[in-house]
Amino acid sequence: MDACRGAGAGGLTNPHTDQPVRYPQTPPAGGPHDPVWLNCGIYNQPVRNENAVHSLEHGAVWITYQPDLAADQVAALRRIVGTNAMEILSPYPGIPSPIVVSAWARQLQLTSAEDPRLAQFLRALRNGAQAPEPAGPCTGGTGTPTG
Repeated sequence: MDACRGAGAGGLTNPHTDQPVRYPQTPPAGGPHDPVWLNCGIYNQPVRNENAVHSLEHGAVWITYQPDLAADQVAALRRIVGTNAMEILSPYPGIPSPIVVSAWARQLQLTSAEDPRLAQFLRALRNGAQAPEPAGPCTGGTGTPTG
């Protein structure tokens, strides 16, 4: 298991904690996190922030969507995530736009899964240099993806 010490890109620190973390943005895009990362994949229910942030530290990208997002939009997101092992998809109540995509120290708000900026964000930041531990594991942690 990784040590996760020091500061990551964007001045975010990345220490381990087993305590709940109050993050400055919703959903979080880095900071203190659980010692165990979230397994990448598709989730039908909200996931624990502290585990997802650990996956961001490893270079994963987390796509969150409002739970009432139209079914065709969710299906489009599921198709996108189904093609890459370093992505997480989950509903997230209370986010500021229909879709929010996050990588370590980076975040983009979208209104549609068809927005071309989504693919650009994924290509640029998945396993990107902004992550403190790019290419870290995204399996063998916690959580059971459904898709």
